[in-house]
Amino acid sequence: MKQKKKSDLSFLLEYAGGYRILTYLGITLSAIAMALSMLPYIFVWKILHSLILVAPNWQEAHDITEYAWLAFGSSIIGIITYFIALLLTHIAAFRTAANIRKDCMAHLMKAPLGFFDSNASGLLRNRIDAGAADTETLLAHNLADIFGSIVMFIGTIVMMFIYDWRMGAACLMAVLVSLISMFTMMGGKNANTMKESRKAQDLMSKAGTEYIRGIPVVKVFQQTVYSFKTFKESIENYSSKSEHYTNDVCRTPQSFNTTAIEGAFVFLIPVVVFLAPGAYNSGNFVSFLADFAFYAVFSAIISTALARIMFALNGILIAQSAVQRFSSVLNAPTLPVSNILKHPNDNSVEFKNVSFTYEGAKSPAIHNITFKANCGETIALVGPSGGGKSTVASLIPRFWDVNEGQVLVGGVDVREIDSHLLMDQIAFVFQNNRLFKASILENVRASKPNATREDVLKALNIAQCNDIIDKLPNGIDTVIGTNGTYLSGGEQQRIALARAILKDAPIVVLDEATAFADPENEVLIHKAFKQLTKNRTVIMIAHRLSTIIGADRIIVLKDGQIIEQGKHEDLLKTGGLYCEMWNEYNQAIQWKIASSEGVN
Repeated sequence: MKQKKKSDLSFLLEYAGGYRILTYLGITLSAIAMALSMLPYIFVWKILHSLILVAPNWQEAHDITEYAWLAFGSSIIGIITYFIALLLTHIAAFRTAANIRKDCMAHLMKAPLGFFDSNASGLLRNRIDAGAADTETLLAHNLADIFGSIVMFIGTIVMMFIYDWRMGAACLMAVLVSLISMFTMMGGKNANTMKESRKAQDLMSKAGTEYIRGIPVVKVFQQTVYSFKTFKESIENYSSKSEHYTNDVCRTPQSFNTTAIEGAFVFLIPVVVFLAPGAYNSGNFVSFLADFAFYAVFSAIISTALARIMFALNGILIAQSAVQRFSSVLNAPTLPVSNILKHPNDNSVEFKNVSFTYEGAKSPAIHNITFKANCGETIALVGPSGGGKSTVASLIPRFWDVNEGQVLVGGVDVREIDSHLLMDQIAFVFQNNRLFKASILENVRASKPNATREDVLKALNIAQCNDIIDKLPNGIDTVIGTNGTYLSGGEQQRIALARAILKDAPIVVLDEATAFADPENEVLIHKAFKQLTKNRTVIMIAHRLSTIIGADRIIVLKDGQIIEQGKHEDLLKTGGLYCEMWNEYNQAIQWKIASSEGVN
């Protein structure tokens, strides 16, 4: 039996948890408040009715003061009731939005790390924060107003047919025009137009975040005009779609809608003119005037009710778009957890006929990769850019799961190892190691939160970071990024190495760890490498071939496949791709030396 799909509202209310009752109570109180808000109109009409009946002897209308106080009292009670209703719905809405954010973040924590390479942080943040905020508006305001407006609207229709159905029908013509206008703007294909506008807003947010992050690079290479192009195009795309929806879709219907709800009284006039002679001839003209006063007063409620309904419907559409946005985060892929978890037997790493294709790619990033790094061995991965080196390294800690084959750590498939245990087995040093805006102590201790201050100092010493610590104003307690305290790329890399050393994992993955280091920092980093890699299994990705001469085995990757492997000397003798790369590397080194001597 096919399971019925939950509505967006049911989906949202699940996140309210025990606070859902406050939403229901708030909605009920809002409906009561709207009913109370109609009473002042009735009492005002009662005052007019009394005055019309005794005209021109106004002093005979003795109940005017009573009706005035009743109108004032019902208004105050209605306002207080509505305030309590919104207070309850706000409490529930805040909890719902908080739970949505928590659930999204908890889900992202289960997503493979590779997911974040293809989904920009700015886009994810917009989907979570903006989506939760929009649903908060729906639950805090719109939902209460919807049910309150329904009560007001139904009450208004009933009241319209109490005295004279013809005048009532005339007043309700405004409702018909308004409903047709609203459906034209928000229904059918125009609902998709509104969604496209929201989607364009997401893309603009993503482009804006990426542009701001890239400003330093833009300024260095003086590419401001070209770098701004993508951001500018996203702004223009959003502007174009928003203008299309506003001008082409909403302009005319909204004009009719506004005219109808604000001028409901106009529809009443022709009917009154038509009925007045008959009422006069029958001798019921005074009663007719009293009825006319009633509909004249109540026509004002129509504009109020319709304005509330339109505001609420717009909130529903926004919330639907918001649900879709943060649902895309909740639908992000997660790493499956095996029912039977195993413990690695040692710190070996093995690939068995592994193939992997990135989502949306036409060809595999790696194909049929097989090799083994025994305990304590250093395996170097080299080859042309795009050959699959980083992909191989990313499959070891399950940044992605393989499509075919197996990745084994300690003889156990990584998919059968608890994710926390697997991460404890592996230390990483990447090309771009991100340091937090925190102290050096906290940055290093991120890899081992329970480490002591002495443990951190020892790791920093092994990572050759003493010169960095000595120059900082507060030593390891110095907060990076404050008061002009910044580190060079090589210095950041050494701090990252200290983080990996402190973790003391049996397997180390180095992804071009000296990429941004100057010669002085590179020497210090290599000294730290000797300590970091001692008695550990190492998978090293390198473009500087001089750093992997002593590797136990060098694996050459091209187009996602292993084309050569062996020791440095053996690969040079074969005269293959590695030999060509080695010769080109040495020529580049000699060119740099010659250029440097020429300058001197």
